[in-house]
Amino acid sequence: MTKNNTFQQVIHEIEENSRAHLMHNYIQHGAITTYDHCFSVALLSYQLNRKFHLRSNERQLIRGAFLHDYFLYDWHHYEGNLHGFSHPETALLNAREDFMLTRKEENIIRSHMWPLTFWHYPQSREAVIVCIADKIVSTKETLFRRRKAA
Repeated sequence: MTKNNTFQQVIHEIEENSRAHLMHNYIQHGAITTYDHCFSVALLSYQLNRKFHLRSNERQLIRGAFLHDYFLYDWHHYEGNLHGFSHPETALLNAREDFMLTRKEENIIRSHMWPLTFWHYPQSREAVIVCIADKIVSTKETLFRRRKAA
């Protein structure tokens, strides 16, 4: 597998072996689906790693990034604990059902909401990259939604 195909190959493997297609049914921010959000976070994580020569494990980075919001429900109608605090654990449980995850991938998923979920903090460069990429993408999606509504 060439380096240029790494991103596409990993995403294809996830799509072929999971319930990822269900993420098209749920809105994340504004009009952005959970699938599109996770794809954007995975792509930005991959690009940041490449651009800044961060030397992270690309396969684990992409998998963890794409699965970080693999909670598979509409959070706008979520009842129970606050979604922001609880969805990383739900995403992790769902990802474990569909994949054999490494410890690093589990930490990426579990810690992506840090510092909100301060008890689960990023323990690898891959987890830090995804945490940052998620905040960048989420901010962009949220601001775009507000601008469009106005």
